[in-house]
Amino acid sequence: MRIALGIEYDGTAYNGWQRQKTGIGVQSLVDNAITKVADEPIETVCAGRTDSGVHASAQVVHFDSSAERPRRGWLLGVNACLPDDISANWAAFVDDEFSARFSATSRTYRYLILNRRVRSALQRNRAWWVYEPLDVQAMQQATKTLLGKHDFSAFRAAGCQASTPIREISSFQLNRTGDWLSLTVTANAFLQHMVRNITGLLVAIGKGDKEPAWAKSVLEGRDRTHGGITAPPHGLTLVDVAYPEQFKIPMGSDLSVPGFVYDASL
Repeated sequence: MRIALGIEYDGTAYNGWQRQKTGIGVQSLVDNAITKVADEPIETVCAGRTDSGVHASAQVVHFDSSAERPRRGWLLGVNACLPDDISANWAAFVDDEFSARFSATSRTYRYLILNRRVRSALQRNRAWWVYEPLDVQAMQQATKTLLGKHDFSAFRAAGCQASTPIREISSFQLNRTGDWLSLTVTANAFLQHMVRNITGLLVAIGKGDKEPAWAKSVLEGRDRTHGGITAPPHGLTLVDVAYPEQFKIPMGSDLSVPGFVYDASL
């Protein structure tokens, strides 16, 4: 039997999703919890490997098990074995051809920025504090360059193991509500550090250090050393993974944000 789970986690204490030789990956705790419920060794497959310090509200995993449990049993049993900063939100029985990774048609990440003169004690692990004023319109102009299918070599980490740097971004939403800025990006897939590197570039433009046209220059140059800084991981959250309707996988978190919304969808 193949089972899918929707997982959310605060990534602050973990070395990313993937099981680690040193440090703790979220996967190891999830696999251990499912193993206890199934009473047999379990290894999950995830929709997207998040980096150290990155969060998820809508990670999707699947696993195979010969154990027979109702959905409620899987859900409550797994949660009983997880720490407070990791939780399973739903469980579903899926067809054998379903893959949390390969069946996904898109992933959506949201990056949060707190843009004010003073830092936040409560949101220090969930948003990047940028105290310089940000020009949202300039940042909007820059996002247009990045829409569509491109070689995103200039936005990939040096250690990225993806076989190709070609990715297709289908949507940017740049929202501002008071002191909060959120950048929501949807693509077929992402390179390592891709969203964080894009965010670093956009913040440099928003601060006035660079012109919006710089985004096109960096993209076409395909050289990571010519881009902006890498935004810190704690502002980033995996908020949705989309699948074909045939699999009946629950949608991710609500992407609507009150206030000004800029939508550059293709």
